[in-house]
Amino acid sequence: MICLFGNQKGGVGKSTLTVLSGNYLSLAKDWPVILIDMDYQQSISQKYEKAKVLENEEPYEVLPANLDSFPVLGPVLAKNKKDAVLIDLPGKLDDDGLIPVFKIADLVICPFAYDEFTFESTVLFTVVLKKVNPKVDVIFVPNRIKANVKFEIMSEVNEQLSRFGKITPPIPDRIDFQRITTFHTPLSLYPVITPVFEEIFADYLWKK
Repeated sequence: MICLFGNQKGGVGKSTLTVLSGNYLSLAKDWPVILIDMDYQQSISQKYEKAKVLENEEPYEVLPANLDSFPVLGPVLAKNKKDAVLIDLPGKLDDDGLIPVFKIADLVICPFAYDEFTFESTVLFTVVLKKVNPKVDVIFVPNRIKANVKFEIMSEVNEQLSRFGKITPPIPDRIDFQRITTFHTPLSLYPVITPVFEEIFADYLWKK
């Protein structure tokens, strides 16, 4: 399975969701994981190298990459049917190098927030993705959702996004998400993330 994490809008927790997924699949589901960090900031790769100094054997490998290297890397990843390959995408759509990445994907996870600007960016990202890869499964994750806040456009956003793919239960905004590493997810977060990840990966875990 090749799974992309992307949205044109920054700040929606794309990289954090990639790490959470890697930890969940490798540690909770014992599924071999390879994580490819293609984000311009390379924040996951930096987190991984820092944690390697402090922790024991890593549960999965994190590889820094860029769009220029993907034409060579992509076919190798596509032949690896047993592992979950998680790719943290760059946060922009203005690079034709994204086309082969979109084409190779089995699943795309798109975190978003309930505000108008993020909604527009999410729709644009999804439209471009679907033009390149019409058959790809897309799952939208309401992420960093603040408790007790009423979102006036929530029903409209959910209605529009459901035309493109599934929408998971929301992931709340919590301080303990800052303690996530590529080696560890705090146990306090598992009740929060498990319903979301079970919904996202159930079909793929069953096929494994």
